[in-house]
Amino acid sequence: MDRSYEGDETRQLVLALEMEPVVPPKINRLDPWEYDREFNKKRNEVERLFRRLKGFRRNFSRFDKLDLMFTAFIPIALIVDALFYINTT
Repeated sequence: MDRSYEGDETRQLVLALEMEPVVPPKINRLDPWEYDREFNKKRNEVERLFRRLKGFRRNFSRFDKLDLMFTAFIPIALIVDALFYINTT
């Protein structure tokens, strides 16, 4: 969930499913709520990781006809991503 899904109906659904929403309220909201900023940062990191993995998927899509190749793709992509992250920081 991100700010585009921060409506009252969606928030009530998440609470009804006994989950904790970590979405920050929109800036122009009249009654903003408290949220865990650190947990929101971690959620954002995970979302960005999946976005980067989808980028790798384009490169490997023609090789993953077998289950073995598909499961091998994830560690390879994570290693390449980690090496790129180390070199850019």
